[in-house]
Amino acid sequence: MRAYVLNAPGEGGVQEVPAPAAAPGEVVVDVERVGVCGTDIDFFTGDMAYLHSGHASYPIRLGHEWAGRVASVGNGVDSAWVGRRVMGDTMLGDGTCRRCRKGSQHVCENRQEVGVRGGRPGALAQQLAVPTTSLHALPDIVDSVLGALVEPGGNAFRAAQAAALAPGDRALVFGPGTIGLLAAMFARAAGADVHLMGRSEKSLAFARGLGFEHAWTEANLPGLPFDAVIDASNAAQLPALALDLVEPAGRVVYIGLAGSPSNIDTRTLVLTDVTAVGVLSGSPGLDATIAAYASGAVNPRPLVAATVGLEQVGTVLAGERPEAAGPGPKIHVDPSLS
Repeated sequence: MRAYVLNAPGEGGVQEVPAPAAAPGEVVVDVERVGVCGTDIDFFTGDMAYLHSGHASYPIRLGHEWAGRVASVGNGVDSAWVGRRVMGDTMLGDGTCRRCRKGSQHVCENRQEVGVRGGRPGALAQQLAVPTTSLHALPDIVDSVLGALVEPGGNAFRAAQAAALAPGDRALVFGPGTIGLLAAMFARAAGADVHLMGRSEKSLAFARGLGFEHAWTEANLPGLPFDAVIDASNAAQLPALALDLVEPAGRVVYIGLAGSPSNIDTRTLVLTDVTAVGVLSGSPGLDATIAAYASGAVNPRPLVAATVGLEQVGTVLAGERPEAAGPGPKIHVDPSLS
């Protein structure tokens, strides 16, 4: 089959590789759609932390935001899975450790991450093998475009959930990229008055086009009380600003990651009785995200700017936007395209 293989920083391409076979407890999926994520770009540049910690190495097959249809099953798997449309959890715990037994496989010390960690091949390929335990069935109304947005949506859902917003609360989201906009959508669905802060007028204009009329730069951010702040940015200085802006007894949610350490003053945290939450994974929020997409409570479809084939993956990872791409932040890949 054809797959995109990254051999070293900035060096990758489409190769013919052996098609996967379903091991016991696994299925093979025909991949229909894959999202390109900031994590994939970090692998392309060589900045991904797992490369330096030993959790990942080149060559690597990327792609962890995916949707597809089950083509075959391994021993011990119900044949009823064949033909079903699915997406899958990125985080694959060992299933035996204390964290897994408590239902937190997404922080298992020995976990694999599809297309990211532990040598588990990703979805930027025609087919993908994954454990049945990672699968989430998609209803007919959630097509492959929405299906490939469930994984980032699960992260954003958890961020909005951690903000504990009640109807009428005011929330501020840093970073109008894919995760920030999705978090804003989930916060809006919870009844919050949502504000966004970014650097690019282009991205802020796009956010306004999605109905978020309160979209600001740091320079013109109004001096309003914010019951929660969600930091979905990659700016090292913004975690501290989030603490300065949130209301006493409010909540700050950190889901973005900077390329260098971020410093916060825990005295500010304590003396204002603020709750701070970190979100690593969408794993516990995938079913709720599918339900939100199916009901129409959240519609992330406008976030997808373009869909390309495997041959164009390298240029996308290098930062080039496809011709005729829309204004959204997300690029999708259809492995069936030439």
